[in-house]
Amino acid sequence: MAKLNKFMMVHNNPGIDCEEVQANWRKLANVGGVGTWIRTYYNEDKGVRYCIWLAPSEEDLKNIFTEIGISWESIMQVDETVPDLWGDKWEEHLKKEAVADTLGN
Repeated sequence: MAKLNKFMMVHNNPGIDCEEVQANWRKLANVGGVGTWIRTYYNEDKGVRYCIWLAPSEEDLKNIFTEIGISWESIMQVDETVPDLWGDKWEEHLKKEAVADTLGN
């Protein structure tokens, strides 16, 4: 099985009808194989959607969206963090990370 990376796709379609977006979500829910749709954040008034996907590569996502006719503005590989890493626990995290078995991976 190929390694899955996390990607964010940005769709910018001002004026797109909410029913069309929902129809596209139904299409994406039925996509099998290389990509897994995780979540979408959206602003309906501005027609902007930020979709999180797991996939082996950016090319795989481009192929999925091209095949079902959904446009996108950009695709980028992303990483995730959580708020507590930026608070009081940050120093503790750095100390543990410096001696972790996974250092450099």
